[in-house]
Amino acid sequence: MGLRHLARRGAGTATRVRAGLPGGLVTRRRGRGTEPDDVRPFAEGDDVRHIDRNVTARTGSLHVRTHHEERDRAVVLVADFRPSMLVGTRRALRSVAAAEALVLLGWRIVGDGGRVGLCVAAPEPAALPPAGGGRGMAALCQALARAHESALLGPPDPDPPLGPVLERARALLPAGGHLVLASALDAPGEGFAEVLAVLAERIAVSLILVSDPFERAAPPGLYPYATPDGRRGTARPAKEPAKGPAKGPAKARPAPEERVAPYTRLGVATLRVDSEMGPEGVAPLMERLDAVL
Repeated sequence: MGLRHLARRGAGTATRVRAGLPGGLVTRRRGRGTEPDDVRPFAEGDDVRHIDRNVTARTGSLHVRTHHEERDRAVVLVADFRPSMLVGTRRALRSVAAAEALVLLGWRIVGDGGRVGLCVAAPEPAALPPAGGGRGMAALCQALARAHESALLGPPDPDPPLGPVLERARALLPAGGHLVLASALDAPGEGFAEVLAVLAERIAVSLILVSDPFERAAPPGLYPYATPDGRRGTARPAKEPAKGPAKGPAKARPAPEERVAPYTRLGVATLRVDSEMGPEGVAPLMERLDAVL
């Protein structure tokens, strides 16, 4: 709730409206539409049915009326609170950074008259249909906080697949909606790419990749680890050459850009958020993402 003031910074007033229902936000789309937009001189190829008789009679030359279509701007935010997201080495957990980015984006959307819904990948999944205004965002923030608290108290089980979560989020969206997923994509699960490819053909999908500084450049040294099945040991970062015996896995992690590369080829818009940046640094990135939703 405290991030609301950051979302207001730099928000323009050109598209700000009071209503989030259909007709509350007007944007240009293909086709004739229903809302009158402008009157211009007739050009070759124009439909004669669009001729404005009044302007034509007044000016003595053919003029046509153009239109645009109004639509309901609805976005469903998908937060990844699975066990792999509950880790962080600087400032905040990756799950917290994901929630901050989504909330900043949500406040911007409702501030411009849109509606925001929520779907959380957590031991106790949460789902909220798109709603507008401050009440809608208050309910969303409360659902995020409760889902994150339950995730922290849950057992460190392996990550469930993200595909079913995306399908549940898609069921909340009306036609023409937008889906925004915030995740580190450590283990998206089997079938995730296929589900994302199907969704990208039907709706607009954006991906916020959350990254921790340790995974991008781990300081050299030996690190203790423990796995959910009870194994313990020490491991050296994979990029550091081994100088002695070290027990445990040393598998190199793909870089953030490599993790999202297969999805950008599907037409999914991607944006990286570093967990150490903080809300002040993330707010301009969400303003840029909001501009393309």
